[in-house]
Amino acid sequence: MSLPFLPGNSFDRKIGQNKFHLSHHFDKYNGVNLMVGEKKPGVGGEPLRGQDLRNLNSVYPRGEGSDKPAWVAFDKQVLCFDAYFQESVVERPGEQFRIRYVRIYFYLEDDTIHVVEPRTKNAGYNQGTIINRHRIPRPPPYDDTFYTVEDFNVQKEVVFYGKRFKITSCDQFTQNFLTKIGVRVADPIEPPKDPYKGIREVNDGAQNPLRPYERIDTLKQYLDHDRQVLRFTCIWDDRDTKFGELRRFRLHYYLADDTVEILEILAPNSGRDSSSTFLSRQKLPMEIIHMGKPGDKPTRTVLNVIGNFFDGGRYILDNLKTGAINVNYYKDSDLMIGRVINVFGRKVLLTDCDEFTKEFYRNKYGIDSFSPVQYDSGNNMRRVERMNPPYNGFGSEEDSLASCQKMVPEPPKKDFIKWMAYDRNGLESNTLRFLARIHTKDPIQADRRFIVSYFLSDDSIMVHEPPVRNSGINGGRFLERGRVKKPGQPMYSTKLPEYYNYKDMFVGAVLQLNNFFFILYDADEYCYEFMEKNSNMFQYSNLNNVLRKFRSLNQTELIGNLESNFRKNDNFNSGVIGFTAFFSALKNVLGDQLNEQEIITLARSYGLETKKEYDSQSIAAVAQEHLRKNNFDLFARFRDALQSADSFNPNEQSLSVNDARSVIKGFKMPIPDYLLDMLLQNTRLESGNICLRNLLTTLNWRENPVAAPKETFQNIRPDDSKIFETSTLERQQLRVNYSALISELNGN
Repeated sequence: MSLPFLPGNSFDRKIGQNKFHLSHHFDKYNGVNLMVGEKKPGVGGEPLRGQDLRNLNSVYPRGEGSDKPAWVAFDKQVLCFDAYFQESVVERPGEQFRIRYVRIYFYLEDDTIHVVEPRTKNAGYNQGTIINRHRIPRPPPYDDTFYTVEDFNVQKEVVFYGKRFKITSCDQFTQNFLTKIGVRVADPIEPPKDPYKGIREVNDGAQNPLRPYERIDTLKQYLDHDRQVLRFTCIWDDRDTKFGELRRFRLHYYLADDTVEILEILAPNSGRDSSSTFLSRQKLPMEIIHMGKPGDKPTRTVLNVIGNFFDGGRYILDNLKTGAINVNYYKDSDLMIGRVINVFGRKVLLTDCDEFTKEFYRNKYGIDSFSPVQYDSGNNMRRVERMNPPYNGFGSEEDSLASCQKMVPEPPKKDFIKWMAYDRNGLESNTLRFLARIHTKDPIQADRRFIVSYFLSDDSIMVHEPPVRNSGINGGRFLERGRVKKPGQPMYSTKLPEYYNYKDMFVGAVLQLNNFFFILYDADEYCYEFMEKNSNMFQYSNLNNVLRKFRSLNQTELIGNLESNFRKNDNFNSGVIGFTAFFSALKNVLGDQLNEQEIITLARSYGLETKKEYDSQSIAAVAQEHLRKNNFDLFARFRDALQSADSFNPNEQSLSVNDARSVIKGFKMPIPDYLLDMLLQNTRLESGNICLRNLLTTLNWRENPVAAPKETFQNIRPDDSKIFETSTLERQQLRVNYSALISELNGN
């Protein structure tokens, strides 16, 4: 019994409330006052009387990481439930109701539902998609809301447009997902059996065929061997007869239906019709048969039981095929190289076959011998080579040839597939860059360095000369991008010229470009990695080819001399030497038997990874240099900001790494990210936090200046000419494990 609503008997509902904000309920559109806050709460977020503030969409627990929208976080994630519903059947004495089994799909990204009924044979009613994918409202009186993920669980019932679905089970993904969001998944249940379906299964199992049908099924052979054709070359020697000649054919045997097609190979100016069909596609009988009358060769035979056809006679199928005419047709087992087949009285000899046919007989019949038949024709067809007109000097050779092939000249076609495969794709440039020098006796020209770029998409080459200070030579473009012909080819020839391709690009190669001989003596890291990944294209970057070539040399003296040269440069007897010493030892022992690219392949294959480490003085010097150049001196405020951070530990005078990074980013210190990572790593304590005293001492360039070391880890400037004096592997300080190479050559 409640107290009467009188003064002193009621309590203030606002006691203890600390939120009094109001929602926006009214607005004006086109001068008309409207209420827009039907679904908005009242004062302090509390619902109004009779107001339902349930979520219209599914609400999932918040996890770690960034908050992604539902259409991103749950993209292509679907909950799958097995269910059934009962459908009443009227005016059917043998069936009052039926049980229909369905599958319910709930899409997490937008709360849409899709209901599908698996198809069964001879169901008698339409199956498949029962409800298309969309959001389904709940049944009345909650038809203003939609189904969410909270409404689905095993052993639950859902109502979709008047049909009641009972959920019986779910898949493993659905069970794991519901468990993770805090839903206890019930045990699966067995759906009820459809009574009429059981009656149908019993009746179908009791039925037996009344007549002895013979099953003739060619669908399986068609599905297994569709578009598979055996191809033979064959000849028919008819020169013994008057006006006879030797004729060549191509026989096609279709495995899908065991039919044969023979096409004639017509020589130019043979005097025959242009039609090459010698035998249209059909089953080829092994013996000559007469045409016969219609119905003489049926697929099935029948027996007359009573009367004749006009008096209402009765017939049954003859399982024994009494009186049937048996015709033997050629099968794939009857065709083989060297055999003679009968093509309606013509003796045709099979002489050869293609690779697919050889592989088919090798797998099915275990035949390995496919030697072609050498038949003396007596009148061999001469293949006349088509001669191209000589180059006329206008445009390129391909352009000049294209103008002679057609009445309307067309530009030459480029290799589009190659261009799509090796065109620049993001960070993959598919461009090989080499360092080169001119092979000359002139000391001024010999000191010049060039960058030769080879583009795999169109086999073009571009040469660029980096500018060098006080050299007296203007750098820049030395050779425009384009294909370069190989030297030693006639100027006006009937054949297309040969151009430099990827096989000619390797370290140690000599290219003749504009009458200058360029020696490729180095390449960049991307070029080395690309050639090693595609070692089937670049033979000198294939380690197996290099080792095979190494083993083909005289091993008795070679390996001993090579090992002694290696040990001369190994002062600590560690089995590892530098790249320069490794290169010199191989050159001294082998000379020109291995080129520079093969030696580099060995060095990179047996090289040890080296990681350059920097001391704290170098890191502090470079960091202070960045702050000094930008005149940053707010160290007092920076110290206060570090001490006021959330994770500051006053006892240890330390701060977490994330908070220290956030404070530094907040002050907009001009320090690169890579340098900031090294700085925080260098000032970290054993506990994992950042020591504030070390951090402030390292950054404060006014009170604690650090002298810059002679060698820092700053990047080399592009205009520094010293970068071209040392090779890429020398700058990487590559060290080679020569002991592993010697063990590999000895077979250990």
